[in-house]
Amino acid sequence: MTTATVSGEFNVNLAPIEGYASGQNGVNLGRMSIDKTFKGSLNATSQGEMLSAMTPTQGSAGYVAIEQVIGELEGKKGSFVLQHFGTMDKGQDSLILNVIPDSGTHELEGLKGSMKIRIEQGIHHYDFEYTL
Repeated sequence: MTTATVSGEFNVNLAPIEGYASGQNGVNLGRMSIDKTFKGSLNATSQGEMLSAMTPTQGSAGYVAIEQVIGELEGKKGSFVLQHFGTMDKGQDSLILNVIPDSGTHELEGLKGSMKIRIEQGIHHYDFEYTL
């Protein structure tokens, strides 16, 4: 099994959707829909949901999300699910973004991997390290 890393750009559209809890004591709990389009070696779309918590402290927040990615990874067709775990501590970001084990389908069955996200000059970039 060899490890590969691919990079590219993606567009993301987040929209508020109705959630169960709204938060108290200065905390804002939110729920959003996720729609993405990936370009490059990962040529795919995804849909998912995000739950977030904004604290009263500027730049401190957290989110979790699940999104299913459907398309092609270096020409191999299928889908997989990404799980996000992100925190911000007064503006210092930390993000764990992994492929859920055994979520790969079709030609992507057995996919394992992790993704990093960069935002440069307003453009979202991904770096996806994976084994297949």
